[in-house]
Amino acid sequence: MTSPLDSIVLALKRAEIVPDVLPSTFTPTILLSVVYPAGCEVATGNTLLREDTLDEPDIVVTPMNLPFANADSTGEGEDLTREASYTLAMVDPDAPSRGDPEYRQFRHWLISGIKSAPQGSTNETHDLASLKTKAAVTPYSPPDPSPGSGIHRFVFLLYEEPIGGYEIPVNAPEHDTKLEGRRNWDAVVFGEKFGLKLAGADFFVSEAADPNSVAA
Repeated sequence: MTSPLDSIVLALKRAEIVPDVLPSTFTPTILLSVVYPAGCEVATGNTLLREDTLDEPDIVVTPMNLPFANADSTGEGEDLTREASYTLAMVDPDAPSRGDPEYRQFRHWLISGIKSAPQGSTNETHDLASLKTKAAVTPYSPPDPSPGSGIHRFVFLLYEEPIGGYEIPVNAPEHDTKLEGRRNWDAVVFGEKFGLKLAGADFFVSEAADPNSVAA
């Protein structure tokens, strides 16, 4: 039986996100859920409209087979999810188009210091959302494909942070929020630079509305 993590890898390969964004060695250990306030959830390549993705989404982090720290002889111990923190990036590898990705990757969002929801949260999706303990390094910018540029893949990447977290220097390019400063970013190189481990991924696709179409 194919596991959820195996299904994610297969979808990433089919969409050629591996190798356009992620290396062929990518092995996820975390289920990543991204849910927009409009109620739309990212689901391994589903199609979302721009109006569904205008606002910064919630993130749900679900570690798979995470070991326990300080285990005693009974195997019980401290759940590492209480201390783990994560960084999330959202990129478009198809800027300005998939056929001409001159600006690959365009950085739509970068936020660090994400922590799993506290134990005992309710079963409502909103209450399961991971905690954003820091302001975004690169503030969220919604998808905005140019008319005629075709379908774009919007990829979310989740990194495990070093124990104790880390800081991105204020003069780092990730703090540049201008259009030009978001272009030609490399998510894998960024992770390697700061000692982050790629642990999860998901994506959706979107394209500009046809300006010649007429609403029903």
